Amino acid sequence: MALIDRIMAQRRAKVAQWRAQGIDPYCNRFRPSHSVAEILGLHGASDRQALEALNHTFALAGRLVLIREFGKASFAHLQDGSGRLQVYLQKQTAGPEVYARFKKLDLGDIIGVTGALFRTKTDELTLMVQDFVLLTKTLRPLPEKFHGLTDVEQRYRQRYLDLLVNPEVRQVFQRRAALIRHLRRFLETRGFLEVETPMMQPIPGGATARPFETFHHALDTTLYLRIAPELYLKRLVVGGMERVYEINRNFRNEGLSTLHNPEFTMLEFYQAYATFDDLMNLTEELFVSLALELNGSLTLHYQGQLIDFTPPWQRLDLKDSLTLVGGIPPEVVRDREALLALAQKEGVALRPGEGYGRALTKLFDLKVEAHLLQPTFVVGYPTETSPLSRSNDENPQVVDRFELFIAGREMANAFSELNDPDDQRQRFEKQAQAKLAGDEEAHALDEDFLTALEYGMPPAAGEGIGIDRVVMLFTDSPSIRDVILFPQLRPEK
Repeated sequence: MALIDRIMAQRRAKVAQWRAQGIDPYCNRFRPSHSVAEILGLHGASDRQALEALNHTFALAGRLVLIREFGKASFAHLQDGSGRLQVYLQKQTAGPEVYARFKKLDLGDIIGVTGALFRTKTDELTLMVQDFVLLTKTLRPLPEKFHGLTDVEQRYRQRYLDLLVNPEVRQVFQRRAALIRHLRRFLETRGFLEVETPMMQPIPGGATARPFETFHHALDTTLYLRIAPELYLKRLVVGGMERVYEINRNFRNEGLSTLHNPEFTMLEFYQAYATFDDLMNLTEELFVSLALELNGSLTLHYQGQLIDFTPPWQRLDLKDSLTLVGGIPPEVVRDREALLALAQKEGVALRPGEGYGRALTKLFDLKVEAHLLQPTFVVGYPTETSPLSRSNDENPQVVDRFELFIAGREMANAFSELNDPDDQRQRFEKQAQAKLAGDEEAHALDEDFLTALEYGMPPAAGEGIGIDRVVMLFTDSPSIRDVILFPQLRPEK
């Protein structure tokens, strides 16, 4: 019999013993009076005399993560969702019956304890247990702290164990929650309204990506998990909701990597009577405020690199970046045929209907993106690759759009919105032709959205920010899987 099977058999036997003694090993009658954090906050600085004068009994619930027995006394560490506190049982103080029951417990068991606070000889704040209640008898042993849960993929698959034994992992997700709270406050103080739009859509739109497909039997229709909320948020702008935002999930049927998960969280917001220039300024303000809120400084270290959020940030034209950063001669960048030849040489696969614009952006991905460590706005994107963006008034070959890059990766994408319904229809039709030619990521033609535009959408700008990547940045996490509680993984063999 394997070791784990023997341990589980022993623990199941203990469950039977508890029940035979009339004790429910999974009871729900204990109510803690304080959390560990509350106890530390109230009395963490109290000396021995102050604790003795308290004359107060505390009730605390948590998981046993350390037990040290010394004959007629035992020390243990009790961990709840807020922290860890030492507890102490003495046979003479708690009584032989309570102490005997305590010695039957195993690491990982969840208990409720009552007692008074005191300080040990080493001055550690400790709870002197007078009585305890078994709340959950665990059947499987916890992984040993230093050797039991080191496999990264196991940590992702069994995130509950990862959270239990690695406090720094809990801190990542606490910081994630704080970051999202700050984003909401930032936008709401500027007049943005939080909304929710459909996750299942009859026509996937708002981004170039392959969607997940499902079927609604009652409606007898195919639906798609959304790849972006964009077209629905724009409908709200048509409806007079001039500043809206949504923080929610998007789904894209794409590969897995340290930067990509098929299900991810996006902040997307729209502002009427604004341009992409306005959103560049707003985005600078947003990240600066995040840095000060979460880091207390305009600089942070990410994977060994110092990132400086001090404004103003660099603004770089896409074509110029291919020369200044990517090292491609300017005469090649400006020559359509020469650039297409270079793209082919670099292994860029041009999809049906694509040409110079696609070559520009793919060479940027290959030659430039990874080198943009400091916050940089890249502008001058080709119209060919931006079917929902407003064309530049002076040069219709490019659109009023920027992408923000920090630490060598895209963090945000924004543009002045295309609100001319006829222009939008023509671009949709070009995308439809590309889809017929085999491009699975091309936009579908959305007649209802075009109808909405025909009612008139005010000039506006919109932006999408990848929450998971921002969390990676502010928690120094190398992989997107480190900041998603339950990331998508390949099936176990």
